[in-house]
Amino acid sequence: MRRFASSARKTSRLIGLGVVSLGMLLGGGCKGCHGETPSAEDLAEDAGLRSGVKVPLPPGWSAQVATDGSFQAGPPGRPVLRVDLKPGQGEQMPSSEKLADNVRQQMKHFTLSLDQEEDTASFALLRVTMAPSLADGGLGPEAPAFFGARRVGDDLFLCASLPGATSEEVRLATEACRTIQVQAAPR
Repeated sequence: MRRFASSARKTSRLIGLGVVSLGMLLGGGCKGCHGETPSAEDLAEDAGLRSGVKVPLPPGWSAQVATDGSFQAGPPGRPVLRVDLKPGQGEQMPSSEKLADNVRQQMKHFTLSLDQEEDTASFALLRVTMAPSLADGGLGPEAPAFFGARRVGDDLFLCASLPGATSEEVRLATEACRTIQVQAAPR
């Protein structure tokens, strides 16, 4: 396990980590749940995703479109996965090493432990444990996180866990990102 040391900052920065990190890496809030839970496929068009995009979700998870237009999913009422589509940018899919470099650069006030790196032709994953560096030289509470990129055709899907996700939820979110699909339009 590699550790990346960083300088001290406030513990509260951990709160916006998932949203801020994903936007900074390669480039909010969420709407309340309604009585009827939309499926991941139904939300594709609303989230700016192309028609036919499927994000396979674990049993019991629901999906929603956040006010910023991102696709978010997780246990009811608590999103733990964020997905953003970058149309036509599939050729720019970052490697896990590039993801790690960007995370280190953007999260200078955290100590990061590398838990997993993975690279294939269509998927890159960086899974870490992070803790905010405190002014007294100590570390704040550790939290699991992942950052991923999935190439499907010409498009790039950027994924990240959101703050508050448990280790198991990060694992499930990783698998959802890994298996994003685009189905051909019916003829």
